[in-house]
Amino acid sequence: MNATMTAQQIIKRLEEWSPKTLAYDWDNVGLQVGSLNKPVRNVMVTLDVLENVVDEAVEKNVDLIIAHHPLLFVKLHQINFDTPKGRVVRKLIQHDITVYAAHTNLDIASGGVNDVMADALGLKDTRPLMETGKEELVKLVVFVPETHASNVQAALGSAGAGHIGNYSHCSYQSKGHGAFLPLEGTDPYLGESGKLETVDEVRLETIVEKRKLKDVLRSMEEAHPYEEVAYDIYPLLNEGASYGLGRIGELDAPEALELFAEKVKVAYEIPALRVTGRMDKQVKKVAVLGGSGEKYIHAAKRMGADVYITGDMTLHAAQDALEIGLAVIDPGHHVEKLICPVIKDFLEQECNKDEGMNIMVSEAVTEPFTFQ
Repeated sequence: MNATMTAQQIIKRLEEWSPKTLAYDWDNVGLQVGSLNKPVRNVMVTLDVLENVVDEAVEKNVDLIIAHHPLLFVKLHQINFDTPKGRVVRKLIQHDITVYAAHTNLDIASGGVNDVMADALGLKDTRPLMETGKEELVKLVVFVPETHASNVQAALGSAGAGHIGNYSHCSYQSKGHGAFLPLEGTDPYLGESGKLETVDEVRLETIVEKRKLKDVLRSMEEAHPYEEVAYDIYPLLNEGASYGLGRIGELDAPEALELFAEKVKVAYEIPALRVTGRMDKQVKKVAVLGGSGEKYIHAAKRMGADVYITGDMTLHAAQDALEIGLAVIDPGHHVEKLICPVIKDFLEQECNKDEGMNIMVSEAVTEPFTFQ
């Protein structure tokens, strides 16, 4: 079956969820190898792009690899085919496989890595552990004939406008009269060229996250009947939703650190983990941060966490946490694998109209540690 979507179209949907603008400036997200203009039939989601993952991709005729960890994280000064990295790049190019990475932007994004880790533990009332910014908001006002107001309102909401808290498609309408005079060469939906026209219109107002504005305007213009759409955009002082790294939330009820650590093993599908702190300590407020998060132990403590879950803890950071009374659970860096099936499900929903699309999660093992 022929592919009908390009890599660019697929990535556009992914970036609507996890915009590259959320990534830290030291990160290397986005296209790693290949072209986004190629047609795609088979997509593979993976945590890492190691040689065994690429070999699997070749065997399964994969066109696009979407990874969490960037293949090209450290700058390459040469591509030496005799090195592991060089062999990987060579195979990808030889087999025309495009690689795209969503890293810290997917950590920060709502529904991304840290939310998945928090949800797996059943944490309630979660919020960012370290706020890195707030959504910038604008007010969009569009003037539309009464006959098409509901269609335009629906289009705006479907494109992401009108989100206030847990409500979507929020808007306000007021009726009035619009006037215009179509000039020579126009093809007006209503009225005649050279004749002043007055129309019963609706002033439709809604709130929009600025990063979504381009797509919202496109949807608005597609749904609007007029040849030239009259609309205004106003900057707002309203604070949008905060976003940031890590999550902190609470368990339904306090429980002993020892019991909670066992639940973490089950939730994150791991055979072992490391724990600091008294095993009988009662924990209720929990901070999580996927990947390497030892430098944020003091942030977790300031936010009132009883226990902090993150990977790659070193000796002295663990000792520091112990001294400030913060329990730490280190389940390893590889638990970020939990995001892979979530990415798969997201893309299947977003690309569900393309019956030729096959999206899979890599089965290759990239966890370097074994547990005896």
